[in-house]
Formats: sequence, structure tokens, C-alpha cells
Amino acid sequence: MGRRETKKRMGDLFNDVMLEDSADLIAGVDEAGRGPLAGPVVVACCIMPLDEMVDKINDSKKVSEKNREKLFEIIKERANYSVSIVGADVIDRINILQATKQAMRDCLNKIAPKPELTLIDAVKLDVPYEIQSIIKGDATSYNIAAASILAKVTRDRLMRELDEKYPMYGFAKNKGYGTAEHIAALKKYGPCPEHRRTFIGHFVEV
Repeated sequence: MGRRETKKRMGDLFNDVMLEDSADLIAGVDEAGRGPLAGPVVVACCIMPLDEMVDKINDSKKVSEKNREKLFEIIKERANYSVSIVGADVIDRINILQATKQAMRDCLNKIAPKPELTLIDAVKLDVPYEIQSIIKGDATSYNIAAASILAKVTRDRLMRELDEKYPMYGFAKNKGYGTAEHIAALKKYGPCPEHRRTFIGHFVEV
């Protein structure tokens, strides 16, 4: 598929292409890890060039792990991007929504050049930048979809590293989410420092 055909097809899927006339630099922001019992929340901000769009970029939840890893490397090569990681201790202290917003603000402060318009998936953010909050943005914005892949792969890799340190919880497989096996291990071994105390109270005493 040629460049023009790819852009037309992607334009039919994503609204970033329609916004090109109103903003030259469009960023997408998305997170990974708001729901797990353990591990950090990771946010990525991404500005992808719209003149040469990458086929197969989509909401990270709709892309296989193998393809996410491939797209992750392509996005890093082509995009201006930033990533922010907020750990379980901060999540417990300020709550997951505020931790996510903190990471989003950090990403926007770090990214260069500054976008003229930033699209965020379903989060309202008070920052001195032009922001549009989009419901299901990772499925309707090319840049949010790219950011979702950056955030997801970054977090998955971190959870595999934590699995080497705390193998009893199966973090490499469950990524910190509350699977039956994870909860059983949590009850057997108790929490590790990477568990979110404000999330696990239904399963163990904290």
C-alpha cells in the first residue's frame, strides 16, 4: 500500500488527519496500568508525523504483544515522544487518578517540540496547553493509539523485570492485574513493595 493510500485509510480511522488543518503538531497522550494491583502507571506522549503514517497502529489492547513490540520500535524511531512512570507508593499516596494526571503533566512538560494540540484519552487535565479530551481516544486518534503502544510496552517490560525480583506473583504473565493466580499468591505470600496498598485491601490485610 502506497503512502497516499495508507494515509487515506488511516484518515478514515483516525481523526488526527482531519485536524491537520487546525494544528501542525498534534500530540496524543495515553496511559497503561490504572487498574492493576501492582506496579506503576505509565504515561506516554507522542507526536507522530502524519505525512507518512504507520499501518497497523491501533489501540494497544487491539494489537498482539508481538506486533506491539515491533510497533514500539518503529514509533520510537519516527516520533517525538516522552514517557513518565509513577510508582505504587505515589499511587497509594495521591490515588490513581491524580497519579495518572501527574504523569500526563510530566510528559507534556518533557516533550519537545511542544504540540499545538494535545489529544488525551478521556481524562480532563488542567495544563497551560491546548487539550482535547476524547472518549475512546485510543481507538479514534492515531497519536493516542501510538502513545498507548509506547505506554503499554514500557509498562509490560517493567513488569517482566519485576517478575525476576518477585517471581512468586507471576508479574510477567499477569502484568500486576488481579488474576486468580495473582490473588492466590498475594494471599499466600503477602504483598511486596510493588503492590498498591489502596488496591489490595479486599484480599489481604495491609
